[in-house]
Amino acid sequence: MKMEIIKMDKISVKYGYIEALRDLDLVVNEGEYIGIVGPNGGGKSTLLKTILGLVKAYEGNVTFKGTTIKKSGLTIGYVPQITDLNRIFPITVQEVVLTAKIPAEKSWFHKYSKKDLNDVEDVLKKVGIHNISERQISDLSGGEFQKMLIARALAVNPNVLLLDEPTAMIDIKSQKQIYTLIKKLSKEMTIVLVTHDVKEITKQVDRLIYLEKNILAEGDPEEVYRYAYLRPVSVAHRARARSGGGE
Repeated sequence: MKMEIIKMDKISVKYGYIEALRDLDLVVNEGEYIGIVGPNGGGKSTLLKTILGLVKAYEGNVTFKGTTIKKSGLTIGYVPQITDLNRIFPITVQEVVLTAKIPAEKSWFHKYSKKDLNDVEDVLKKVGIHNISERQISDLSGGEFQKMLIARALAVNPNVLLLDEPTAMIDIKSQKQIYTLIKKLSKEMTIVLVTHDVKEITKQVDRLIYLEKNILAEGDPEEVYRYAYLRPVSVAHRARARSGGGE
């Protein structure tokens, strides 16, 4: 039986008067590759940010191996949907990925160790962009930029990788490359992926979740896809999809 490493218990989140998540329960087990889909405004990004502590729930709590993230020993890598990284800033791919090695209490003038440099070289090779490590980020294609963000998330040597729409606004060829990469990474770590590419991830995730402020369906990817997208999802259908039952 796989170990439970993240548990969201009765989580509710609001932005002002707008409800983003409502009474949500979710368990992530070690080694799982989970896909999260649903409509715009359904709370997908909020769910990831709540796990990370970037958004605070007004009800419920998140635990990691039954305790706090610090005490659990887990390290989480995160690829955001929208990055505040200025694409015209004069910085190279390697320098961006190296920022993951800066301790929280240090400044940007942190001196990197040889191990830091070797670790970054390894993750750049892993995502397939080591040959452009010295390139300015302003010269990157959309797919190369996303691979760089994944490399930065991997540079912290995570146990868990959270990705929020990593293939948004990039070409089809790059999308396929990134999904192939994520599938490969899923053999090494726990992955939670938010995406709109439902058909693509249905083929590769272990569990699919349909989220609309709460989890309306979860379980076998093909079943959840059929319930959520191929016919109206009645209350009864949602309950059966979540429990794994049939008609």
